[in-house]
Amino acid sequence: MPPNLESFPLSGMPTPTAMVLLVDDQVMVGEAIRRALANAPNIDFHFCQDPQEALGTAVATRPTVILQDLVLPGVNGLTLVQAYRANPVTRDIPIIVLSTKEDASVKSAAFAAGANDYLVKLPDTIELIARIRYHSRSYLAMVQRDEAYHALRQSQQQLLESNLELRRLMNSDGLTGLGNRRYFDEYLGAEWDRAVRQGLELSVLMIDVDNFKAYNDCYGHIPGDEALKRVAGAILAACNRPTDLAARFGGEEFSVILPGMPAGGARLVAEKLRRAVEAMQIPHADSATGAWLSVSVGVASGIPQVGGKFSDLIEIADRSLYQAKRHGRNQVVMGEPLHPI
Repeated sequence: MPPNLESFPLSGMPTPTAMVLLVDDQVMVGEAIRRALANAPNIDFHFCQDPQEALGTAVATRPTVILQDLVLPGVNGLTLVQAYRANPVTRDIPIIVLSTKEDASVKSAAFAAGANDYLVKLPDTIELIARIRYHSRSYLAMVQRDEAYHALRQSQQQLLESNLELRRLMNSDGLTGLGNRRYFDEYLGAEWDRAVRQGLELSVLMIDVDNFKAYNDCYGHIPGDEALKRVAGAILAACNRPTDLAARFGGEEFSVILPGMPAGGARLVAEKLRRAVEAMQIPHADSATGAWLSVSVGVASGIPQVGGKFSDLIEIADRSLYQAKRHGRNQVVMGEPLHPI
């Protein structure tokens, strides 16, 4: 009986540079190939006699080269080549087909099926080893390139995510999670310029939590912070469009930028968020307005003009907010520009 050829390390090296899987129904051919490779350093040899198990063996052993006989019992050798190519694990492994004759039509069919090389068996030992090493090096280089590429892409994705998170943190208010004042100014400036170029309307809401100093004095700063977070959530919920920006302007003041929003729409958004805050029924025993925490809102809208400044819009909204507070709080006041914006 010939020796067991299922898995025969030829080089004695722990990490072979080439791993060969021979698929052939003839044990004599397997033994001949094994002997031909026996003195070649850094080559590991596997033999599969049953063609029905060839694909599974290839998936399990992950060879760097498959030597595939074309004439096999019960299986078309070309069909098996196509099966390797269809499997995601084996689709890139180089395949050297073995045939009993040098035939152009057979060669053509083998290459069309996905073979990388063609040898007439039994091939010359020097040529066999040279082709195994060539295809193994090419395959391993491709695998290493792919791994390096995937590692690079993963590193780039992680860096991108880290940068996005850093930018989000830089643009966010630490307490409420809304945009901070710096990001508010940056965003409003960009939207102002866009509105000037395209002749679009632009609206800004200035929002102030009514009697908030009295709230802090009555309940303490920690409950005060919790109240501000709940108010911020109500303001954010009123911003339905991805272009709307809710920000904490400072202290108990908030602001909303509504690009492309006319005055009527801005007033509806302002009234919606005012009612949402009131509906939360956050108790405020020391409020001069009512039993619950409330907000006052000033609205400014218009079509920005060349030569104007976005601070003009903030000033109009701020004056409207002052009127809302002076006239009893917990209300929305529309601002009328004192000059064209």
